[in-house]
Amino acid sequence: MTATNRQIRLAARPVGEVKPEDWEHRGVPLEEPGPGRFVGRTRAISLDPAMRGWLDDRPSYLPPVGIGEVMRAGSVVEVTASGHPDFQPGDHVVGTFGVQEYVVSDGRGALKVDTSLAPPSTYLGALGMPGMTAYFGLLDVGALKDGETVVVSGAAGAVGTIAGQIAKAKGCRVVGIAGGPEKCAMLTGELGFDAAIDYRADDVRKALREHAPDGIDVYFDNVGGDILDVALTRLAMHARVVVCGAISQYNNATPVQGPSNYLSLLVRRARMEGFVVFDYAKRYAEAAREISGWIGAGRVKVKEHVVRGTVDDFPETFQMLFRGENVGKLVLELA
Repeated sequence: MTATNRQIRLAARPVGEVKPEDWEHRGVPLEEPGPGRFVGRTRAISLDPAMRGWLDDRPSYLPPVGIGEVMRAGSVVEVTASGHPDFQPGDHVVGTFGVQEYVVSDGRGALKVDTSLAPPSTYLGALGMPGMTAYFGLLDVGALKDGETVVVSGAAGAVGTIAGQIAKAKGCRVVGIAGGPEKCAMLTGELGFDAAIDYRADDVRKALREHAPDGIDVYFDNVGGDILDVALTRLAMHARVVVCGAISQYNNATPVQGPSNYLSLLVRRARMEGFVVFDYAKRYAEAAREISGWIGAGRVKVKEHVVRGTVDDFPETFQMLFRGENVGKLVLELA
């Protein structure tokens, strides 16, 4: 009997928040691998805020997911059959394989990983795209220096938890901004942040004056919107603003809210720079080695929010990102 491959495809371009009817749940016959190809069963799927931007038909760093196409996503698969000399049954492989139960691949862009050293979820988080994003965004784009004051928004998310801990490992004072007392307590009590600001309950402007009295040297922005605007008023001289993401704006049905306080960049002789982590692909191994060392030494703790289910649970799990329900890296682990 031919196996069926369950897939999630884009059915319509979302306007504002993604709705269940924007997705198509489809079962298709599973292909045989053939020479130079392998079949893998998906073990874990990465869910990231950037995926929302991939659904919009507008210019970006990647082409949009096409209507009718399998939703783009990073995942870890276990090879089940292979006609490829470099991949054997039992191997675990990470790549951009999409939201589907099985994948047939020619191996391009695929990287073997050792799940005896770390679980699949970690290869999608701290040792995957979020970890690389935090590392290069903070150290290269942010040009972090020892002893500086770093503020991270979206600090309880996949990138934010790692960025803050890297800054601590580099000898900096770190202030995290997150939503809710539980997340803030986790940042300071478990991850070693020096202070945390609850944007839902605190006066963020006042709290930044308290926790960064000499100004912000590096602001690592994951949320955009009002929080970015407030942070711009608290920059130190020659500060660096790292534009990583803007999750507060991704579901807007109206134009994105830009920073009204951008002239602070002029006054403080600061710079604001965006980046795309794929530009650093040739250096991923360098970052993974250093992050692995910090994890082994206990200086970086891995925070993961793993949801166990099936491919068909992807749409609802994806919405957790925008409701602020995840702590650390959100992963859908397939049963």
